[in-house]
Amino acid sequence: MRGLLLTAVEDCFPVDGAFTISRGSRTEIRVVTVTLSDGTHVGYGECVPYGRYGETVEGVIETILSTADDFAAGLDRAGLQLRLPAGAARNALDCALWDLEAKRSGKPVWQLAGLMAPNPITTAFTLSLGTPDSMRQAAAKNAHRPLLKVKLGTDGDLERIEAVRAGAPDATIIVDANEGWSVEQYQALAPVLVRLGVALVEQPLPAGADDLLAGVTRVLPVCADESCHDRASLAALKGKYDVINIKLDKTGGLTEALAMLQDAEALGFGVMVGSMLGTSLAMAPAFLVAQQAGYADLDGPLLLAKDREVPIRYDGSTMQSVPAELWG
Repeated sequence: MRGLLLTAVEDCFPVDGAFTISRGSRTEIRVVTVTLSDGTHVGYGECVPYGRYGETVEGVIETILSTADDFAAGLDRAGLQLRLPAGAARNALDCALWDLEAKRSGKPVWQLAGLMAPNPITTAFTLSLGTPDSMRQAAAKNAHRPLLKVKLGTDGDLERIEAVRAGAPDATIIVDANEGWSVEQYQALAPVLVRLGVALVEQPLPAGADDLLAGVTRVLPVCADESCHDRASLAALKGKYDVINIKLDKTGGLTEALAMLQDAEALGFGVMVGSMLGTSLAMAPAFLVAQQAGYADLDGPLLLAKDREVPIRYDGSTMQSVPAELWG
């Protein structure tokens, strides 16, 4: 691709209420929107810089704009994988290139990537961290949803899950400890959570403490999130985690995410496809990866008070096909 014009801007979207995890609360999200234009067609991408990985909106925009001359000189998707490391900046650019290629060719991204035509999928719906009573109320409000994801990672987690189960007796529950537990807490909580119908826990231990899981009987399957970024991280997780969470803001785009999916399956990992709290533009490429995943956690737009002008339609927790006007 030659002569591409690059833009990168910050966009803010309000959260519906507040979104709370063990690290803090947010009432809005700050995302970076990227465009790549050849003068006729425009490709779009979105990323969500994440402070946990040392990213800021300003820093990510600076990194993206540093590639402007490269794109003007013909940088393509393969070259981008070498030009930038995995992370939010590369994700937005990679997804914009896929979108641009689809518009130029008149073929959808799933076809360009050699995938099957996508079908609607069920996404988890996230309950923010709160008091047991507030989480019971939130669970009851969303008890009709088949899959609930519960944010944990502080003292009182067992009481919270008991409250969520009381509020949503029939839903499948997955929990996200956000690196907030110790091995001893996992060993104490896991059997009880299994009895309460919890199917999975994400990242119970801090990233970097993965070796502690190697000698633990994992009665409750464990999913790597903060410990898992791209294909290079998979080998070290073998025997310590049962599932890995693929997020495009970690992999650095759809290109790496699809390759990572194949490698993870070959290594025997289960797969969850998740995302940061983003808009429909961020969910669109992840939707394609999630077609082959055991769990999808792509509820970002459901947690916002305002989405993109042409959003993905959700029927309850069922994520429908991506509008061509949005992406891909």
